[in-house]
Amino acid sequence: MFLLKRRNKSGFAADQSSELGLIADRDQTNILFLAHIKALRPRQWTKNLIIFAAPLFAFEITLPTALGSLLAFALFCFTSSSFYLINDIIDVEADRRHPVKCKRPIASGLVSIPTASGMAMVLLASALVLGWWHTPGLGLTILLYALLQIAYNLRLKKTVILDVVAIAMGFVLRACGGAAASGIVLSPWFLLCTAMLALFLGIEKRKAELRLSEIKGKKSRAVLNRYSLPLLNRMESIVTNGTILTYALWSSGPAVKGASTPWMMLTLLFVLYGIFRYQLLSDPEEIARRSCDTEQGGRTERPEEVLLSDRPLLLTVMGWVLTTFCILSLKSQGIIA
Repeated sequence: MFLLKRRNKSGFAADQSSELGLIADRDQTNILFLAHIKALRPRQWTKNLIIFAAPLFAFEITLPTALGSLLAFALFCFTSSSFYLINDIIDVEADRRHPVKCKRPIASGLVSIPTASGMAMVLLASALVLGWWHTPGLGLTILLYALLQIAYNLRLKKTVILDVVAIAMGFVLRACGGAAASGIVLSPWFLLCTAMLALFLGIEKRKAELRLSEIKGKKSRAVLNRYSLPLLNRMESIVTNGTILTYALWSSGPAVKGASTPWMMLTLLFVLYGIFRYQLLSDPEEIARRSCDTEQGGRTERPEEVLLSDRPLLLTVMGWVLTTFCILSLKSQGIIA
């Protein structure tokens, strides 16, 4: 009987050890799975939301346009993630010496370089094949976006002014991809407004990087040596004026070959507030008032984090979308012209 008890205790301990092993293996699997997802940088996918601007600006919200826009969004997420993986592979040694970037999945070793390379190739090839299969226009924009990313990483990101232009062109190509996928012909005002807004975001990105490098005493990019805050402020002023002017002209209605109804002028308030709010968040004095953390100085370096973390800005975007849908609904019912 004593031996039986010993066996029972021994069997219970073995079962408990086996169960703990299974839990540990499952936790490790979850960690690796999340690491592979994190390596794709899903937070950056908010940049691709501009794809949905084409059907919104054209007032063509139908099931085919929605499905086409969703496909374009997914394929551009594939493409952008493939280049994030490639960049992390190229910069892996530098990232491992960085106090923050060393925690990235590839730099930390959670995702191996061969696995990351395979993921990048599969994502990029899938985006190109599915894009051309859906429509040649979408496939062409994805191809041009991929070529732009290659040029940017090899040369343009080191060339003053052209680096900001390349960032803006990436947003324009996303918008064109959304239009091609949904079969919408873009108006010149839409393209101009998108280009101006993208230039604004690119300049704000460089301002945040320059300001953060001055705080830390070390420039994160070589191209920042060619920029200064006064220069970027002058560039920002010109682009801000262009963004507001082109949007105001588009929203004026059919008289200037813009929106299909002049009631879109109501949404200009959201655009004005959104731009001013973004500028407020990037102001050095506002940053000092909000937090003593020097990392906060780089918030506008990452537009996707600003959009997701700043409630007033997020509510502004939601207000623009809701107002646009209300105007579209009233126009479709013949209540407004």
